[in-house]
Amino acid sequence: MSNAAKKSAPASITKAEVISNKDSQKTASLVNGILRLTYHESILQDSVKAYVVFGDVGLAVDNKSVIEGLPLIGTEDFKLELEDNNENKLKLNLNVNKVKPLYEDGSKNVTSLELVSEEVFRNEMGESRCRGRINGLISDSVEEIFTDRLKTEKTLDIEQSANRYNFIGGGRKPFYMLNLLSKQGIPQDKSDGNAGFLFYETSNGYHFKSIEGLFRQDQKKSYVFNNSTDAQGIPAGYDGKILEHKSDNSINVQSKMNMGAYKSKIVLFNPFDCEYKVIEQTAGEVDVTSAGKGLPKFNTKFDTEKKDFTRTTFYLIDSGTMPIGSTQDQITASTSDNFQAALTLNQSIRRYNQLFSGMMEITIAGDFSLHAGDVIFVDIFSVSAEKDDTLNRESGGLYIIADLCHYLDADATYTKLNLARDSFGRDGNHSKR
Repeated sequence: MSNAAKKSAPASITKAEVISNKDSQKTASLVNGILRLTYHESILQDSVKAYVVFGDVGLAVDNKSVIEGLPLIGTEDFKLELEDNNENKLKLNLNVNKVKPLYEDGSKNVTSLELVSEEVFRNEMGESRCRGRINGLISDSVEEIFTDRLKTEKTLDIEQSANRYNFIGGGRKPFYMLNLLSKQGIPQDKSDGNAGFLFYETSNGYHFKSIEGLFRQDQKKSYVFNNSTDAQGIPAGYDGKILEHKSDNSINVQSKMNMGAYKSKIVLFNPFDCEYKVIEQTAGEVDVTSAGKGLPKFNTKFDTEKKDFTRTTFYLIDSGTMPIGSTQDQITASTSDNFQAALTLNQSIRRYNQLFSGMMEITIAGDFSLHAGDVIFVDIFSVSAEKDDTLNRESGGLYIIADLCHYLDADATYTKLNLARDSFGRDGNHSKR
């Protein structure tokens, strides 16, 4: 660890309170006993998670250990409040999922707790299963599942979709249906395509956002990595210094081709009129918002602009299935597609696979204002360090925070970010896109 990293002072844990299942008046504060705490968010994860490791000398509850005094067995409410060194606060109401003793002797116990959102448990309950029929815009269906099935009271950040989809839940779990609907959504102002949404949770609530919408965000903060070991030596226009970084802008081309990230073909068959249709499309034909200057430029022998598909998808068109309205309305809709596969299926496949074309892992001083799904700007100083341009123009630029981890212990607080983007080349600048 560099000298700069050591200057990241520990954050404050202002509340870490666990409440007994048997008696809601009986609580235990773990603030003074916490040895290590990590908090996680991810755009590919249904729930936030936190891991708390604490020491217990047996005086926490009625002169007994926390595990024995509450007792602590799982599903307990856990109130957690944190504050970093810039007064950014993190307030979370979680539940205990796992209790794991790490060390035990006659004088002290060390225990690890895994904390998750209450919706994780609600997702497993029979009463939450999606059984009935749901009609309308995909974004409206998502909101209905959150409110009626998961019964969440958290803030919902749901981007409106352009397309409708009628379905019967069939007893499936809410998280399963939310992830299924994510793959079928088209952004409202992109009714011609650009399919692909993400469903994830942060400390601010639940999000249902299109990949297109994430890349259209204004950058939240800018960070720089240079050779300086002075944590305070941040160049003008940047919000913070990167303490450690590891870039991975190399992509597995064979794997991306196999998954249809750049060139794909869909074969459609309509049983209503026996129409057989083949649609080939390349990534360059679809107008998308990208983080960098452009998609990777491959050898001309394998040019991605040529209609030479690398993945084929087959789909049986569901014309006339599950129409709504009066008898006449249903007759009118008998030839309409319930799921617009031609606009959605292959485009979402390509977009998901493009999202992680460029990857970077960075560590910064603890910053609780950042969240999964935020866009940040990163600059890396070039190895050549030319006098007129010292910035790396290939790996620098805009990135989405794919995964986030806040790490706290008695010595320091760090935030580790896994960053992702769909394209290459530094576009924009650190102060404004």
